[in-house]
Amino acid sequence: MTQMVIHHKVKDYDAWRPGYDNHAPSRKAAGISGGEVFRKADDPNDVVILFEVADETRARSWAQSDDLRSVMSKAGVVGQPRIDFIH
Repeated sequence: MTQMVIHHKVKDYDAWRPGYDNHAPSRKAAGISGGEVFRKADDPNDVVILFEVADETRARSWAQSDDLRSVMSKAGVVGQPRIDFIH
């Protein structure tokens, strides 16, 4: 099973969360499910998300899409997110 891990900082978690939640249909269409969200104990604006991936090629394409970049920007992601695929 392949999983995708996204790690990024956000300006404000409470402002970021609705953007993340509303983007669920896009993730589902790319074969990405799960979406466990974790926050650092000493910095709640430092976010790590763990997803299950049905098709790694589709998920990698989604991860580099303009759509995702736009949603992240609007939701307040700070800097470049780190996206890793793990087996």
